Amino acid sequence: MIKTFDQQGDFAAARAAENWLHEGGYSVGSSERGAPRGIMRGDVLIAKWRNLSRRERATLDGQMTGDMRNGPVTVELFHPGAQ
Repeated sequence: MIKTFDQQGDFAAARAAENWLHEGGYSVGSSERGAPRGIMRGDVLIAKWRNLSRRERATLDGQMTGDMRNGPVTVELFHPGAQ
């Protein structure tokens, strides 16, 4: 499943995506300029992308990409129907 957020304003799209994910029971990884943010179901602390091993990346339920400051931001959940 892929969903795009294009709200206007500083970090508005990223915040909207985070809120949507949290409402669905997901956690979002730390922000790192130019890198995806990991997504996992549950209340989980997720490191920045560069600090995740290949194995940890493989266990993610999705990722958030895009321009976190200005939007748009895209959320990709790897398991369709998960939300």
